[in-house]
Amino acid sequence: MSAPIEIWAQNAANQRLDLFLSQALPEYSRSRVQALIREGAVLVMGKAAKPSLLLQGGERINVILPQLKDPVLVAEDIDLDIVYEDAHIVVINKQQGLVVHPSAGHSSGTLVNALLNHCTDLSGLNGEIRPGIVHRLDKDTSGLLVVAKNDLAHARLARQWQESGITRIYHGLLNGVIAENAGLVDAPIGRHPHERIKMAVETTRGRRAITHYRVIRRYSAYTYTELRLETGRTHQIRVHMAHLGHAVAGDKLYGPKKQRLELDGQALHAKILGFKHPVSGEDLLFESALPPYFVELLTSLEV
Repeated sequence: MSAPIEIWAQNAANQRLDLFLSQALPEYSRSRVQALIREGAVLVMGKAAKPSLLLQGGERINVILPQLKDPVLVAEDIDLDIVYEDAHIVVINKQQGLVVHPSAGHSSGTLVNALLNHCTDLSGLNGEIRPGIVHRLDKDTSGLLVVAKNDLAHARLARQWQESGITRIYHGLLNGVIAENAGLVDAPIGRHPHERIKMAVETTRGRRAITHYRVIRRYSAYTYTELRLETGRTHQIRVHMAHLGHAVAGDKLYGPKKQRLELDGQALHAKILGFKHPVSGEDLLFESALPPYFVELLTSLEV
């Protein structure tokens, strides 16, 4: 067993304990969470509880999680949309729903598993379970990302990311109608103080984060927007747009609990990616068309 973690059950009134924890700990199934509760590895306000306990909201929950072993990587025949490839890098147009690398809850079916089937020459700078991964896209965010095929390419790409020497432009559908045509959010982002899986605008411990936005089209209850990252914090667009009061449509983590549209995930697409080739120094710029799910969504709003 590892050291206990602390989770605060904010906005969890009338939720079952096992359901709340399975959402707060996505790497564990609900049945595994129930087993942990029955084993006494979960304390609610310092006391043991049953999986069926109805939370009142605001409780302190301590969970002792078992030590997790890194999954064994296996090459898998998963379709990849390869935009560009040479001896040093691969640029992928990732589909919505595809996890980038294995984790405790996703030991297979990831982009890394697909890459291992496609090529064996991936960099090792980011660890054994993240070969070649320079940056990530969330599972339900579609679009462009670059993978390094050797350590030199990886190190030089990582330096560009650290120095904000890259172009990252997303298209997103946001909840509500944004009044101004363009603007920016300059607000630091850090780990959420109470909810382990979330990030938040954190003025005391957060790192500076800047997101520029521009309205492309307004609908009756949504705004189709272009979003440009000046920095690259975890969940940056999702956190900043929620902070602005216009969470990304379909975002169940940062958006409203009740969504008007039934979507499989947040309507966010990494449309443009630009950087210098890590070996040749050539300026590269890639653009990905909106995927069918996004086009159909926008079409439905025209009615």
